[in-house]
Amino acid sequence: MMGFLWWLVIGLVAGGLARALMPGRQPMGLLMTMILGLIGSMVGGFVSSLIWRYDIQDPNPHPTGLIMSTIGAIIVLAIYVNFAQRPRNIT
Repeated sequence: MMGFLWWLVIGLVAGGLARALMPGRQPMGLLMTMILGLIGSMVGGFVSSLIWRYDIQDPNPHPTGLIMSTIGAIIVLAIYVNFAQRPRNIT
């Protein structure tokens, strides 16, 4: 249970950092910021496992955890903002 709560806190912090570092307006609330951070953690963990070659299934925290979670959240946020601002042509 404590691990799950820790995951939510890291997700919220990583999502908040990503939103603070990304220029422009990102219209999302606290829950979406947390989800952004959680998805960013998965993306960042995957990229980190490719670079430093550790087992992605290892449950122990890694030194690059919050940094890579934030970088992953920035990547996900950039994709989200790109698709959210795209004009919709409905014919």
